[in-house]
Amino acid sequence: MGTDRVARAFIGSFTTAGGRGVTAVAVDEVTGALTPLGSSEAVTNPSFLVPSEDGAVLYAVGETPEGTAAAFDITGSVPRLLGEPVSVRGAGPTHLALAAGHLVTANYDSGSVTALPVRPDGGLGPAASVLAHHGSGPHPDRQQEPHAHQVLADPSGRWVVSVDLGTDSVRVCALDAEAGTLRLHSETALRPGTGPRHLAFHPAGGHAYVLNELAPALTVCRWDAERGALEPLHEVPVVEDGVSTTTYPSEVVVALDGRYAWAANRGHDSIAVVALDGAGEKARLVTTVDCGGHWPRDLTLDPSGRRLYAANERSGDVTWFDIDPATGIPTRVGSIEAPAASCIVFR
Repeated sequence: MGTDRVARAFIGSFTTAGGRGVTAVAVDEVTGALTPLGSSEAVTNPSFLVPSEDGAVLYAVGETPEGTAAAFDITGSVPRLLGEPVSVRGAGPTHLALAAGHLVTANYDSGSVTALPVRPDGGLGPAASVLAHHGSGPHPDRQQEPHAHQVLADPSGRWVVSVDLGTDSVRVCALDAEAGTLRLHSETALRPGTGPRHLAFHPAGGHAYVLNELAPALTVCRWDAERGALEPLHEVPVVEDGVSTTTYPSEVVVALDGRYAWAANRGHDSIAVVALDGAGEKARLVTTVDCGGHWPRDLTLDPSGRRLYAANERSGDVTWFDIDPATGIPTRVGSIEAPAASCIVFR
């Protein structure tokens, strides 16, 4: 079997903190175990990654003050850069997503979102548009200005959603597939001071869950794809009552069948298990389990939906868990060393 057919995942990391850049790993589909294949440090701080739909190309942000994005050929064992990294015309990009023939980045430090055209060979063209966010929040250190933290396409493919930690809001944008122009369609205000970081949609498409970094809670929202409208409904804690550890939630993922959501908690160093009702509208915290390391920056489901993987940035490892299908509770199975790990994605 050729290397392009092997089950594969990719780990992003902070090279300025000792990370290995983008690391390709083979995935044992029976046990979930990861085996490193090779790394590329061609991009500084490739902190977040997203694969192309055909699995041939991997895109990375370069989380630096200059702000770049890059494309890698991932058909071999070692990721190979496709052209030079491209400027996102923004600072500190932390997240990226593919939408309408473009790569879209969330630029945390400059509080903006950028659209870059994807070329026929999978490489990236110069930035087509940059949409600046505006506003602030009550936190004296973290919310003096906008901080776009995540972008993703909604399940209908009509909209690009951006989550802004600095303005306590989620923006819904339209992206012109031809011109690459981003246009603000609507903005939803969340509770002041919560610091929304990441969002995940329910598989049925009618609800979304916003994980807040400055207040350890998940905001359950109704999503109307026809109108491009997000409506907050209620909040659910992601740590138990009485927890005194300062906690900064980082990532939320939703089960393929929509019965559970999981959130990574930095500081508390745990994974929260949240049960969802059949409609995805009601949620409750079931429990938290140890993340298997320190400072879980990212949490990812494998394609089967049976395992969770945590990228533990400060302990420098990626840990994997089997999920009990009846309870949604993860059980730690194994881990590999991954210095300054910031994310893991599956091809």
